[in-house]
Amino acid sequence: MTDFSTRVENVSISGIREVFEAAGEDDINLGLGQPDFPTPEHASQAAIEAIESHEADPYTGNKGILPLREAISGAYDREYGLSIDPNDVIATAGGSEALHLALEAHVGTGEEVIFPDPGFVAYDALTTIAGGVPKPVAVRDDLTLDPAAVEDAITDDTAAFIVNSPGNPTGAVASEDDVREFARIADEHDVLCISDEVYEHIVFDGEHHSPMAYAETDNVVTVSACSKTYSMTGWRLGWVTGSNRRIERMLRVHQYVQACASAPAQYAAEAALTGPQDPVDEMVATFEDRRDLVLDGLEDAGLTVPTPEGAFYAMPEVPDGWCDEVLDRGVVVVPGEAFGENGAGYARLSYATGTEELKEALEIIDAATAAVQ
Repeated sequence: MTDFSTRVENVSISGIREVFEAAGEDDINLGLGQPDFPTPEHASQAAIEAIESHEADPYTGNKGILPLREAISGAYDREYGLSIDPNDVIATAGGSEALHLALEAHVGTGEEVIFPDPGFVAYDALTTIAGGVPKPVAVRDDLTLDPAAVEDAITDDTAAFIVNSPGNPTGAVASEDDVREFARIADEHDVLCISDEVYEHIVFDGEHHSPMAYAETDNVVTVSACSKTYSMTGWRLGWVTGSNRRIERMLRVHQYVQACASAPAQYAAEAALTGPQDPVDEMVATFEDRRDLVLDGLEDAGLTVPTPEGAFYAMPEVPDGWCDEVLDRGVVVVPGEAFGENGAGYARLSYATGTEELKEALEIIDAATAAVQ
């Protein structure tokens, strides 16, 4: 008899967390993937009212309250012209649970899941936990995922591939042509495309496109959340949407691991989605200004960095020893290898922090870069 399951033993602690634990209290944290803005007041107030009226006391239905699911459906119709039945939406404990449900419901033991490398740390771990085989594929030089690379990686054992745009850790935004190709691949190869769109509203250049809009089959499942768009990371409120048969399978997992998403968070999310969007617009405009500041600072330091078109991350190419040197000088960054083998030689910087702190961090980065070059 073993002490622990092989699936858990094969999952490592996140490299991001290791960096956080090594950081000092006075360090400037450019490692945190969390907006430094408050949750919109109307969203917070909706939760307070639901708590005070005791409306948020009981369990909700497994899929979540209907007004929230209608709000999610309405957002897809309004923004992408997609008609989604509210019954084909599950409110989840953040985007992370939504990813977990998608993989648990669709990946058999020993089946492959393709995802970008570098890519979000959960893709590898959640695939392993589901009993699947992680199959990372290298991104292009501009850090976007190449549909041709995904198609070349598909075998008879492939259950799914994951698309993430705007991307974490890269900030890359997939073009409409690439998104159309991802939908075609899912259709023609009869494999599931899991589209991680948690950063869908934080786009500076171009537009966000969803594979759902182009697929001719039900081989697309979409994951999103309030976490980044509405600065609600701690509320843990996300969702997953797909065809009725896929939602029914994911619900079988959700009802046992979670029962339902937090009720107060559901009321807050409904208000966030249906209320004024000015806070989102203001936050995105600020992130774009910070993006430009960070790009200029990194380039002035002599670093090469692909221009991130969305999210709030920059991923410069860095020399050996750079991350340690920067951390020793008081700036927290995440080494690229935390996001996969092909992240080696890069570092992820989050500009979801104050402008003055970013300016100070860039001065430190300039000195640290000179010291290791």
